[in-house]
Amino acid sequence: MKNNSKSRVLFVCLGNICRSPTAHGVFETLVAQHGLVGLIDVDSAGTAAYHVGNPPDSRSIIAAAERGYQLDHLRARQAIAQDFNEFTHILAMDEDNLSNLKDIAPADYTGHLGLFLDFAQCVEHEVPDPYYGGETGFDHVLDLVENASMGLLLKLQLVTP
Repeated sequence: MKNNSKSRVLFVCLGNICRSPTAHGVFETLVAQHGLVGLIDVDSAGTAAYHVGNPPDSRSIIAAAERGYQLDHLRARQAIAQDFNEFTHILAMDEDNLSNLKDIAPADYTGHLGLFLDFAQCVEHEVPDPYYGGETGFDHVLDLVENASMGLLLKLQLVTP
């Protein structure tokens, strides 16, 4: 991992079209709102290559836009071993994707590899995949992501409660 003072955060789900781009867009917006654009870089990826190059799911884009977040500029990509050299925080949406990330992580990675909801104040442990569900699933993902995003900012000690 590069040794510098900038935090680089990578959000990861399976296909990088629902959960991780939602986290990417929400966290990117919070970073801008708190004047931290030069201090934190944000990206997202999927552990699978199903949707590489595609925009987020239209339902994710719509749900996020209703809350003031823009996702339409994002494009899916696959997480790769090189990401561990670039990102200080690699945050999976669920245990399966965390396991997939651990499989490609170098033994000497010194950054934070874990679950995104570890930064949330909620009882849920994983961000559920809304892909096969109804519209309410996308709103629920946004609720969880907003909660965990603020927790992550607080953990990075760049904002005060």
